[in-house]
Amino acid sequence: VEAVHLIADGKAPRIPQPKEGATYEGIQKKENAEISWDQPAAALHNWIRGHDKVPGAWTTINGQVVTFYGSSLLDASVPAGQELAIKGASRPGLVTKNGLVVFGNDGKMVLVRNLQFEDGKMIPASKYFSADETTALELTEEEKKIAEDIR
Repeated sequence: VEAVHLIADGKAPRIPQPKEGATYEGIQKKENAEISWDQPAAALHNWIRGHDKVPGAWTTINGQVVTFYGSSLLDASVPAGQELAIKGASRPGLVTKNGLVVFGNDGKMVLVRNLQFEDGKMIPASKYFSADETTALELTEEEKKIAEDIR
């Protein structure tokens, strides 16, 4: 009641809020979202999930910044996959048919479903090693005729 009366009378003390920590903007910066690999799998998962979609948790793979999206904890045996060296990670990740499996410092696993490269291209993590492969569209004679008619 006393505080309300002080406010109503215009006599309440005014303490300016410090600028530091006043907004969430500092948290949303991309440079603050780099993945620190020296943590348990649950912490890695929470970090990736917490930065999904903006700004996106990232790491360096083959000298390129790669952003991780869509993580989940993986409680199973280590799946078969192709090894992928990740800068700062204690052991390489595994590109599997379900995505990229990364390991926490506790040996437990996190499954990452999507990766985005610096150029903005996003791919399913399971397609990491086939991302550069492109297939040309080949039309049958009938389809070529239809395409020509459309032109």
